[in-house]
Amino acid sequence: MIMDSQEFLIPLNGLTSGRKCFCWNVGKKFFEDFGNAEILDASLDVEAQAEKCGREILVDGVVSGSVTVRCDRCMEDLELPVRTRISLEVRYGSRPAQGQADGDRADEDEEGSVPDREIIFLRSDEKDLDMRQIIYDYVCLSLPMQRFHEEDRCNPSVMEVLSSGIEVKGSPVNGGDAAAENPFSALQDIFKDKEDNNN
Repeated sequence: MIMDSQEFLIPLNGLTSGRKCFCWNVGKKFFEDFGNAEILDASLDVEAQAEKCGREILVDGVVSGSVTVRCDRCMEDLELPVRTRISLEVRYGSRPAQGQADGDRADEDEEGSVPDREIIFLRSDEKDLDMRQIIYDYVCLSLPMQRFHEEDRCNPSVMEVLSSGIEVKGSPVNGGDAAAENPFSALQDIFKDKEDNNN
């Protein structure tokens, strides 16, 4: 896939009334260009529709497909399904102050405006809406915080090592004479000595 900045642009200048559709494919290089090392691969389809409503433009989209990340448990590749919706309201001008924004929002809600849209502000001289950052943010936010395979799907050899424990200098951490060889064992009574002195 050729990563051309023109590929993810919605031309707003001269957008006529009615809905206009845009389709893009997002792959591995898309996330590499953002410096994201967590997403190892991607196969995503983006479908967006832009509609001019007076001075504002509404953009609705769906991102669907899958991304590949590392499993938090076995560190093997893990393919995660992705399906997230994009709902934007594009406005021209600067973002109002917090108090003013709340007032504007309240007035528009009374007039039947959809309250669940993310509002994007563009300078009056901007002719295009670049969707790259928006797509990137929505995909990343849709991924779970904990990422691991389903039960019994992790690499069995890795899970065997993890379940058997970690050895330090040839001795298991838990059990046996390992506690005596633990370099931190001398610190275990540090608070006990302090309590004895206070008594």
